Amino acid sequence: MYKFSGLSKEDGHKSRGKTGVLLMNLGTPDEPTPSAVRRYLAEFLSDPRVVEIPKLVWMIILHGIILRVRPAKSAALYKEVWTDEGSPLMDISLRQQQKLAKVFEDNDVDASVHLAMRYGNPSTPSVLQKMHKDGIDRVIVLPLYPQYAAPTTASAFDAIAKELCKWRYIPALHFINTYHDDPTFIDALAESIQADFDANGKPEKLVLSYHGMPERNLHLGDPYYCFCVKTTRLVVEKLGLDEKEYVMTFQSRFGKAKWLQPYTDATMEALPKEGVNDIAVVCPAFSADCLETLEEIKGENREVFEEAGGKKFRYVECLNDNDAHINMMANLVKPYL
Repeated sequence: MYKFSGLSKEDGHKSRGKTGVLLMNLGTPDEPTPSAVRRYLAEFLSDPRVVEIPKLVWMIILHGIILRVRPAKSAALYKEVWTDEGSPLMDISLRQQQKLAKVFEDNDVDASVHLAMRYGNPSTPSVLQKMHKDGIDRVIVLPLYPQYAAPTTASAFDAIAKELCKWRYIPALHFINTYHDDPTFIDALAESIQADFDANGKPEKLVLSYHGMPERNLHLGDPYYCFCVKTTRLVVEKLGLDEKEYVMTFQSRFGKAKWLQPYTDATMEALPKEGVNDIAVVCPAFSADCLETLEEIKGENREVFEEAGGKKFRYVECLNDNDAHINMMANLVKPYL
């Protein structure tokens, strides 16, 4: 018969009772090389939340065509935005983690801050396992996607659930699934745009470019488009812009399916023909600058605008690790600490 021997104060459940905040973002290749990009894309594009095509058909396309062609092209683009600190997304995300931890420390908040990526490193399973070993049994998850979408926010939840379903002792979990209309987010975003206006003058039109998504997702019930609309409305109201002074667009489409419109690149080409030659572009769906903002918007779409006859193009940086953004994060998790 089994005989219970007891546990010391340092063992087992006695050592638990800690709270951890887990920041999550999409991820980045470890290096701007074809092999590293291939590993990253293989994980990213194998996620059924990201590509909703029958698995067998998609695996043939992914491994037979895409992963043979795209890694080299994408690696060249990553090299254009890579810095001495490495991937911009990773560098900024680490600074966000460190600054949020400092805010907690300065305010005597007893919670540690951790960073995980949905794809690539640091992986979600590895970070959750470390938190468990550190005695954390209350986890507050903040996916850094302002507007909920199944391919991003829901996929982050999937990764957490997939890891936790293997555990015998599940931590208390609070998952923040959207903050598209949170007042501190809207204030931080509007303040960053206004700071650009104050420094460089008010443009003829503000372009709010969100990450694209297949239109089919909207019809199937994904609220992402509606959340983008609300973020836009709240921000332009805060800035005092009328409907002729801004436009909401969608970038980064992939494949031949119809995606949310209007498309950013098509808008860049059309604006000069409409007599709009001075624009500022901001990307409210991104919490940190990355390939899609630095190369696609600041690079490719600038070229499209200028080749179409546009004169003045400027990009307003993501909120990144500025103080208002970090305070917003603290405000979002505060009710659950």
